[in-house]
Amino acid sequence: MTADSTLAKHGADGRATSRRFAMTTGARRTKLAALGAAALVVLLAAAPFVLDRGPIQTLFSAMTMLALAQYWNLLAGYAGLVSVGQQGFVGLGAYFLFAAATFAGIDPLLAIPLAGLFAALVALPSAWLIFRLEGAYFAIGTWVLAEVFRLVAAQIKPLGGGTGASLSKAAVDNAVLARAIADATGMRASAARDVAAYWLALALVVLTTAIVYWLLRSRRGLALTAIRDDQSAASSLGVDPFRLKLMVYIFCAFGAGMVGALIYLQKARISPDAAFSVLDWTADVLFIVIIGGVATIAFSAGAPGYYRLLASGPGGSLGYLTLDVATTPLTP
Repeated sequence: MTADSTLAKHGADGRATSRRFAMTTGARRTKLAALGAAALVVLLAAAPFVLDRGPIQTLFSAMTMLALAQYWNLLAGYAGLVSVGQQGFVGLGAYFLFAAATFAGIDPLLAIPLAGLFAALVALPSAWLIFRLEGAYFAIGTWVLAEVFRLVAAQIKPLGGGTGASLSKAAVDNAVLARAIADATGMRASAARDVAAYWLALALVVLTTAIVYWLLRSRRGLALTAIRDDQSAASSLGVDPFRLKLMVYIFCAFGAGMVGALIYLQKARISPDAAFSVLDWTADVLFIVIIGGVATIAFSAGAPGYYRLLASGPGGSLGYLTLDVATTPLTP
């Protein structure tokens, strides 16, 4: 954005002369980062045509974890809501997809946004209880709430109860996008399903990052930053902390529900302990945010991959490996 202005100046003869100057806002590094990100998205979109099934599944896992990390970072890094219960919304979204596809015959592609909507609807009344807590009590409260969701899911006998359930092969292979890919490329149904899930994960992480970036550059983003730095001072300037935090909480529940639905669509198998796992869907995400940079929008591009490297180290223990990650934050 460029704005021209004219500055009056009196010369030696007393007559007024004018001097024009230009004010430019925006960071060149940010524009270059955006171009680089666009090129990376194009390369990732073409990856299924040059990579085997194994790397595609690894990239799928990395992108879904990165999407969850964006939601958690917005929640904790900007709104100041340190939650250890996001796995509750991941599980809710996953179970909704299984129920919608199994009992209502809804196409899994359509069930993904509906799963996010379901998670957001559940988050709305739960916020009335959780928002009474602050700090560590809030974090523990979100964990307890996720455990309640897990216990309830374990009682749903039509979905397998505590042992879980599987999606039928027909429901997975006949999804609109998977079938279209198979028809267009001649891939087998299983390979087309993996490609469909991969492209959906790529679209979801790109859309998530774009929305978060837009939000934090808006007036609401400035208000969130003010709340995070000093909530009392922000309130005195007319900012409504409760309203903004509630908006972020529900939005992140919506996103986590969609990601959970996509993850378990690809797995085609669900159980309460797996879908509501605090280690898989919150602890791992928290670690990714830390190595990528808390309160930054663009994590190190390799943060999820680095985490996978650590997690797959000797004995699967993070303690056997060390990591030095240099990040370039994308400042809103």
